[in-house]
Amino acid sequence: MGLSQRLVLFDLDGTLVDSAPGIGASTRVAVAEMGLPEPTPAQLRAMVGPPLQDGFATTFGLCGDDVDRAVLAYRACYAAGAMLDAPPHPGIPELPAQLRAEAATLAVATSKPAEFAVQILAHVGLFGQFAGVHGATLDGAVRHKELVVAAAAALAAHPDGERPVLVGDRAQDVFGALVHGLQCIGAGWGPAPGGELAAAGAAVVVATPAEVPAALAVLR
Repeated sequence: MGLSQRLVLFDLDGTLVDSAPGIGASTRVAVAEMGLPEPTPAQLRAMVGPPLQDGFATTFGLCGDDVDRAVLAYRACYAAGAMLDAPPHPGIPELPAQLRAEAATLAVATSKPAEFAVQILAHVGLFGQFAGVHGATLDGAVRHKELVVAAAAALAAHPDGERPVLVGDRAQDVFGALVHGLQCIGAGWGPAPGGELAAAGAAVVVATPAEVPAALAVLR
């Protein structure tokens, strides 16, 4: 079965772009604002992918108003320019055009605020490749990947899309897809530790973007 009219949802951070530099810089600013020690490389990696509020809570043990303070400090740095330090992963610039040539419908589903996602995609020249960009809200009311996937796939945002699949690089992406009965292709080129995507239930894990079309072709 071909890709005609298939809806392919892409995560943004770690999947389409290497957002680690901008996320790391903004995290360092927020952590310093909170009076915490300099984050470790492992902590910085852990902040790539999950919703921001969850990252500060689980990775740095913050709660309540402290999470809100950290988020504000982070976003001040991020919005000032750090977010644009997110180059596309090798092979990504060519992938959307290839899939669209086979009549697939492409959209972005991210736990990042949608307005930030749009700016990043426009900056790296990818925005025009996607039929829609669906993200979290700045107030945090919609931030978990399962809600974002619902907005992209279940709320008729792309009513002509068939057999939706999510391409994502962290366990949260896999879980968010599975909540809605979607299969997830694990983006093995992202920051997830070895085995994380398979353990979470990804239908298949691929090592490079070039392998995505073949993986899509064999999924139901």
